[in-house]
Amino acid sequence: MKKSHDGYKIVPFPRVRSIVRTIARVARHKYIIRGLVEIDVTRARQSIREHKARTGESLSFTAFLAACVGHAVAMNKSVHAYRNWRNQLVLFDDVDINIQVERDMQGQKFSLPYIVREANRKTVRDIHEEIRAAQADPVGGREVKASTWVTLLPSFVQQMFFWIGSKSPHLLTQNIGTVELNAIGMFGSRGGWGIHIPFHTLSIVVGGIARKPGVVDERIEIRDYLDMTINFDHDMIDGAPAARFAQQLIDLIESGYGLDDSTVASE
Repeated sequence: MKKSHDGYKIVPFPRVRSIVRTIARVARHKYIIRGLVEIDVTRARQSIREHKARTGESLSFTAFLAACVGHAVAMNKSVHAYRNWRNQLVLFDDVDINIQVERDMQGQKFSLPYIVREANRKTVRDIHEEIRAAQADPVGGREVKASTWVTLLPSFVQQMFFWIGSKSPHLLTQNIGTVELNAIGMFGSRGGWGIHIPFHTLSIVVGGIARKPGVVDERIEIRDYLDMTINFDHDMIDGAPAARFAQQLIDLIESGYGLDDSTVASE
């Protein structure tokens, strides 16, 4: 219930935020390596603009990034490993990417988690259509009830559930995927890196895109640079595999991976 006062108003604290708070409390003890990188996305954005000019369709930039992440992780499976209660690492063949999708829930728009399963086996077109279908699908009653009961639990009980769940790689994969791709989109047309508290072994935060000079074939040109934060759980991943993954991901994004696929041109 809203309460109005002179100069301000009081509204209820969203229950769903309690889950975010609990996850942050559980994850804050992780030893995180953060890589803040700049990626030249001029070629990729040009391909997306050309596709829109031809077809009128706006391809999802998140779908493109998810396809790149899925392919890069598939080549470096250790970066999305989970540790089980026996202190063993579980390396998954499939890359399940947790993204945020804006969906309608009880008449209001919310940014909710959505897992793109087997992203390493899908094209940009596949992921694009999956994201658009999820955006158009309102949250049903069963989903609302499933998310509501957790928020009703006391904070310490929520933390216990998440701690127990973190010891089961298959339970984690089922509920949160193996990789987080968080496109915060908070910087508009300016650059900037996002820093958050990651729960996944591999978590990627997509920041802003800025136009700035860059060197191409020994010439200075104005290019589009994406700022990206790549977070690794150092308890799971050593520096060398993390560096290899980061370089391969950057190469895929800069090459416009998947955007010249014949499936992209279809509607």
